[in-house]
Amino acid sequence: MAIAAGRSGSRPPPSRQRSAAISPASAIELRPLHRRNWRDPNTRLWNELVARYHCLGYSPLPGAQMRYFIQARGQILGLFGFGAAAWTCQPRDTFIGWDHNTRRANLHLVVGNARFLILPCVRVPHLASAALGRLARRLPADWEALYGYRPALLETFVEADRFRGTSYRAANWICVGQTQGRGKLGRFKQFSLPVKHVYVYALTPDFRIRLGSGPA
Repeated sequence: MAIAAGRSGSRPPPSRQRSAAISPASAIELRPLHRRNWRDPNTRLWNELVARYHCLGYSPLPGAQMRYFIQARGQILGLFGFGAAAWTCQPRDTFIGWDHNTRRANLHLVVGNARFLILPCVRVPHLASAALGRLARRLPADWEALYGYRPALLETFVEADRFRGTSYRAANWICVGQTQGRGKLGRFKQFSLPVKHVYVYALTPDFRIRLGSGPA
C-alpha cells in the first residue's frame, strides 16, 4: 500500500530541515535508483527511511521494481517504490476487462505503487500530487530502459478506514472499487486484511488495447 504521510509522532531525519519554501511545481525532481544494489548507500538510505517513517515499514518490493527519491535543492522530501502488480484484483480486472488468461499474459504491463512516503518533517503544499504527476510522466521510460518494455497502467491500494486518497485523486488517479479484505482467515473465520480502495492510472490512452482487452 502507498501513503503520502509519515508515522504519526515520528521524529524527522536529523539532517533534514522543514521545506515550506519549496514550490513543487518548479523545484522538485525524481532521482531513480535503477539497480537493486543492496550495498549502494542510496539503496540503504531508501530502505531505512521507509522502515522508519512509513506506517507499513519496510519489506522487499516484489518482482520487477524501481525506487525513487523525491528531492529539491539536494534535500530528500519523500520516496516512491514500485513493484509487481497484484496477481488478482477484481475491481482492477473488471475495469480493464480482463479474463483469467488475458490477465496472466499481460499482468507485467501493470506496475504497483507499493510505497509512497512524504517525510513527516516536510510541509510543501500539493507536493504529493505534484510528485505523482511527474512520476507518471517519467516512470514509463525509466522502466523500459531497465526492463525492456513500457508499462501501460499503474495501481495502488489505499486503506479505506485510514486514508482518503486525496493526493491520488488530485493527480487524476481513478478509484475503481475496493477490496473485500479477504486475506488469510483467522481461527474464527474472520477476514484478516483491511478493506482498501483500488486506484489506477493509465499511462497511455490505448492502455486497454495494450493490456489485451480490446478497444479503449
